[in-house]
Amino acid sequence: MKIVRFSQAGKINRGILRNDRIAVIAGDIYGDWRETEEAVLLSHVKLLSPVDALSLLCIGKNYKAHADECESDLPAAPLLFIKAISSLNGPDTPVLLPCPNVSTQVDFEAELAVVIGRTAKSVSTADAFDYVLGYTCANDVSARDCQFGDGQWARGKSLDTFCPLGPCLETELDPSDLKIEGRLNGKVMQQARTSQLIFNVPYLISYLSQGMTLTPGTVILTGTPAGCGFARKPPLFLKDGDVYEIEIEGIGTLRNSFQK
Repeated sequence: MKIVRFSQAGKINRGILRNDRIAVIAGDIYGDWRETEEAVLLSHVKLLSPVDALSLLCIGKNYKAHADECESDLPAAPLLFIKAISSLNGPDTPVLLPCPNVSTQVDFEAELAVVIGRTAKSVSTADAFDYVLGYTCANDVSARDCQFGDGQWARGKSLDTFCPLGPCLETELDPSDLKIEGRLNGKVMQQARTSQLIFNVPYLISYLSQGMTLTPGTVILTGTPAGCGFARKPPLFLKDGDVYEIEIEGIGTLRNSFQK
């Protein structure tokens, strides 16, 4: 089931996407909800981030090839960083390139995102999927000059609009071996399968829930494959007018333009 969050005539709703129509739902997607008799055409609404996330937990260097292009050892444990909620963005919505005095090295990162659906605390890997509401595409947009120059990653990962999610939240999906692809202006930059993750989805949920409560609405970005712009020779950074698409098997395509 593909759940979307959308705006129409100034009102925000959620619904179930079926082909070109959205069946509006009422209630709490993290609790009790129901499908109503109301339906709208997809072409008549603006899709938003499928979740109004409460926290954005991100995992770094979780594909071997990406760790290699970073010229670093494989992590012994999940490498956690956090993006600010103010970075949250939706599909087909511009990512704003910062002023040159803030960053001139904005980069793309295609990722599978996991959305937690119920409170998770000290869960086992065997039970981890019981706490998942669904999955979506994410772009962990990164200002590399901030990231590498600040001595920590928070600012470079958290600039406004730097976390697009979408286009939908897929609730019926096995995340263990999905194709993930990132395309810049139609050209493939990143391509991998989630089976290549160093730390897989249930491990990440279990690991993070030890000592940290994962509340409903928590989003976990699971890491990006190789092919990022900063590691290319010469480096390739995003510029005004670029479009980056992230397609994940079974979910769909997240598309965002980059604008000054």
